[in-house]
Amino acid sequence: MPLGPAFDDALAGGLAALGLEVDAAARARLAAFAERLLAWNRKVNLTAITGPAEVAELHLVDSLALLRTLGGAATLLDVGSGAGLPGVALACARPGLEVTCCDVVQKKVAFLKAVTAELDLPVRARAVRAAGDPEAEGLPRCEAVVSRAFTDPARWLPLGARYLAPGGRLFAMLGREAGGEAELAALGAEHGLALEALDRFTLPRSGHARAVARFRAR
Repeated sequence: MPLGPAFDDALAGGLAALGLEVDAAARARLAAFAERLLAWNRKVNLTAITGPAEVAELHLVDSLALLRTLGGAATLLDVGSGAGLPGVALACARPGLEVTCCDVVQKKVAFLKAVTAELDLPVRARAVRAAGDPEAEGLPRCEAVVSRAFTDPARWLPLGARYLAPGGRLFAMLGREAGGEAELAALGAEHGLALEALDRFTLPRSGHARAVARFRAR
């Protein structure tokens, strides 16, 4: 089912507002991903957001904002990936990025395996709860580790840091209540992490405030 011009406009407008360059092939992959997400969602509960424009901004653009601070990472772990956000969206936009998505909900992992195979994306999906033991869980240590599922950095930082490869970066995706730099830096220091960047932005269509904090191991 075509997503329509509202999707295209919201995706293009969001990317432009955030200064993100995403080529036509990547946009086509993102649209295909969104189509399949909504098609599966009619039978399997994957997302409460079902309007094409809302999917474009609140799922895809919000996920792709990570590109502003991702740097040259070649591998990424998305913890609690759900329907593949941000992991699959990032793989659509940057095909050279090797992504591992993990989630405890089997139906969501089934969707991830199906959609990434159909779109020929370098994404591996694992049905496992990330509890801080990557070897036992069969999860890789990656150059970039991120989660949209963990909105509380006090819970996310000590867990996510266990999945970092040497020299890797841990990303916290934050909402309107994101703390200040000093607060986040102090929280990171408690867990052996140094705050490198705090990228604040606003999604243009909804006006929702967002932030991405990037940490490295000390």
